[in-house]
Amino acid sequence: MKHSPTFKESIKLAIAEDLGSGDITASLIPESQISHAFVISREDAVIAGIDWFNAVFNEISPDAEIQWKVKDGDKVTADSLLCEISGKARGILSAERSALNFLQTLSGTATKVSTYVQTIKGTKADILDTRKTLPGLRDAQKYAVTCGGGKNHRMGLYDGILIKENHILAAGGIHNAVANAKLLGAKMLIEVEVENLDELKQALDAGADIVLLDNMPPGVLDEAVTINQGRAKLEASGGITLENIRAIAETGVDYISIGALTKDVQAIDLSMRFKN
Repeated sequence: MKHSPTFKESIKLAIAEDLGSGDITASLIPESQISHAFVISREDAVIAGIDWFNAVFNEISPDAEIQWKVKDGDKVTADSLLCEISGKARGILSAERSALNFLQTLSGTATKVSTYVQTIKGTKADILDTRKTLPGLRDAQKYAVTCGGGKNHRMGLYDGILIKENHILAAGGIHNAVANAKLLGAKMLIEVEVENLDELKQALDAGADIVLLDNMPPGVLDEAVTINQGRAKLEASGGITLENIRAIAETGVDYISIGALTKDVQAIDLSMRFKN
């Protein structure tokens, strides 16, 4: 896969904050000692982050050989073997924590996304992420979202137009905000966030390409789909849970965006062990 410029930066930062001036404890092991280790998942998971794991080892222990038994996007069960590692013991020990931090965090994101995706299976809706990501890990987490079967919303403020409540207030209304967006001449879809059906009608009349329906219950979303008549893509967002997402998807909206996919992440329990 092609990585963004922040990929190498995130690897170097993770290593720097962990190793600092050097791994004191690893120096207890003879420098020439060769060891073998393996990584297992202690719980069911969807794997994501192999490139990040490998990159940490390439920086700290470039001589290490890693044999993967899985690939990103694979679903594994508890106690599954993920990879085997051979190389200098010091390097493996120094790389362990930073490499696992990436793998378990991104696998946690992918696993959570997969649960939501499976819950709405059979509907037309796609699961989208948001900009509510862990600082410095946006590209990584958004990649993990795709490993879990979700799709990416805009990456940042630079590659998409999403007119929200404060933009509307500052611009003097939905029509003005959308008109101003069109004057930019950017080859981007224009999305407008609305809080009620009257605002939906205004956004449609203004020519919005996508309308984000904020915190609307399924009954109101049903009405929104009827009013829309396919004129724009509809995105439901706000207050989405595993308990209500199926009902929301069945209203016929095109997208469901969920901030919790990337901001409320529980890392997968992974373990690295040395072989005797």
